Amino acid sequence: MAHKFPSSASESHAGSLADVRTAQDPNAMARSIVLRRLNAMARTRKDLYDDLLARDIPENVANEVLDRFTELGLIDDAQYAQMFVASRQRSRGTAKPVLRQELRRKGVPDEEIVDALAEITPEEEYERAKLLVQKKMPSLARYDSATQQRRLMNLLMRRGYNGSVAASLVREAVQAELELELDE
Repeated sequence: MAHKFPSSASESHAGSLADVRTAQDPNAMARSIVLRRLNAMARTRKDLYDDLLARDIPENVANEVLDRFTELGLIDDAQYAQMFVASRQRSRGTAKPVLRQELRRKGVPDEEIVDALAEITPEEEYERAKLLVQKKMPSLARYDSATQQRRLMNLLMRRGYNGSVAASLVREAVQAELELELDE
């Protein structure tokens, strides 16, 4: 039977002195949990707090550890909100209402959400919606115009775009597609 050694110097193996100390010290255990979670990806304070409580870390210890990590700049809900908005805008083309809802669900304070969403102009949002429609149109070419309109509207509404903006963009895209078919 082969003996499994820790993969790094800081990682302990079962029954080690480090394991015993961590198990006895909820503060050390909380720090370890938070560091592991932050190492994987940025997190909100609420997300980390909920995780600590789920792992039976006392509330006062959780708050103390999270306060310290916040002081050190390792937890920053404002920066998280900025990165989240930029990422979702770039990768999924998500509009402000859906972004606001997702950030609230993640526990980001309202003032941080407002600041993060303030950077998105109506023109940028319109262009993002237009790009989504343009990317989706080729896959809808085999459908009739009513089906194209319905699917495009559903796409834009799921992403949180205003109904009138979505309807306008969908009409333009379907009309352009019809004109292309007539020209052929």
